[in-house]
Amino acid sequence: MTPDHLTRPAGPAAPPAGPAAAGGPPPRLPFVVYVLAVGTFLMLTTEFVVAGLLPEIAGDLQVGVAQAGLLITVFAAGMIVGSPTMALLTRRMPRRVTLMIALVVFAAGHVVVALGDSFPLLLVTRFATAWATGAFWSVASVVATRAAGPAASSRALGLVGAGGMLANVVGVPLGAFAGQLSGWRGPFWALAALALAAVPLIARHVPREQDDQQSVSLRSELAAMRSSRLWLVLAACATTTGGVLSAYSYISPLLTDRAGIATEWVPLVLVGFGVGSLIGTIVGGRLGDTRPHATTIAVAASTTVVLLAICLLSAHSVPTVLLVTLLGLLGLSANPVLSSLAVRFSGVAPTLGVAMSVSAYNLGTAVGSWGAGRALESDLGATGPAVVGTSFAVLTLIPTIAIAVLQRRSPPGGRS
Repeated sequence: MTPDHLTRPAGPAAPPAGPAAAGGPPPRLPFVVYVLAVGTFLMLTTEFVVAGLLPEIAGDLQVGVAQAGLLITVFAAGMIVGSPTMALLTRRMPRRVTLMIALVVFAAGHVVVALGDSFPLLLVTRFATAWATGAFWSVASVVATRAAGPAASSRALGLVGAGGMLANVVGVPLGAFAGQLSGWRGPFWALAALALAAVPLIARHVPREQDDQQSVSLRSELAAMRSSRLWLVLAACATTTGGVLSAYSYISPLLTDRAGIATEWVPLVLVGFGVGSLIGTIVGGRLGDTRPHATTIAVAASTTVVLLAICLLSAHSVPTVLLVTLLGLLGLSANPVLSSLAVRFSGVAPTLGVAMSVSAYNLGTAVGSWGAGRALESDLGATGPAVVGTSFAVLTLIPTIAIAVLQRRSPPGGRS
């Protein structure tokens, strides 16, 4: 049986239940949510750890650094197409089993990369690994919301998302450091081992009742994707990540060429962004359980202001460093709320809805980083990516405000 908060029609946001609604302490999250956060930590670490290993990979495989960067691009492409595809292919499979298989495939893919000497083979393997990553992320989001209940679903997704944010703070720098000591293949061996170690944790702590799947036809699941509110949420997912990561992908040239910060200090600024994003994701999830629409609108508006300020003040080092940290704190803090709304508005197809949101996040990342790269080569120079990011952030206000208006106008029990 699927709980009501995953299958009911999307009318106005229901008030939170339990202690949070009564002004008491928020309900404790189940331990399984923390286990799933560990999984997302592994998934996001592998997505971006390549960035810190590009020179070593390029030298070993005798390809250019830019060509080695395709290992990141194909992974993002795999997430875009793989997340919804795997959601459909595994729709009849128990979610606990899906999570375990995804981790095993993830580990196998990293073993192939660690052993491989053929660059085309590595590209194919990274693409396939991204499909497993998309499957894990999508199913983990649904399992977390079901385990936490409607009163804490956004907070649960905030914690799961925080595992991904922690990858930027700890996983990626640690992987790059380990790669320098043991060679670039070392981090891939480590990720494979950690993924296999997580399998028994999933088997033990994901409740078996999560394996009960409602008998919903494929036609019904695809019909649920016609929700106008769902597509507004997906648009917000894409523009949110597009705005933040447009600027962040090329933040180093802004810091060194425009703000005059020494190269050796850049990693510390990036850590500030990572710590800010970790805190922001957790706090955003907490706020989203009580005021989801106000949270998404406020985050979009404040992110726009921060990015605009970066454009205007990037010639000054201290304000730029503070603004980059603030961008991390605010920019992605609405993501758990958007993921929670995707679950709600997808009705009888929560896993497919979350999978679509994962695709939207990665699509925004791909389009935003591409546009930022073009802007960097234009007359705008180092501030170009921030200008692109500001444009994306402004666009985020359109779907977030539209969702809030539709929810206010919709009668109780109205359909999405």
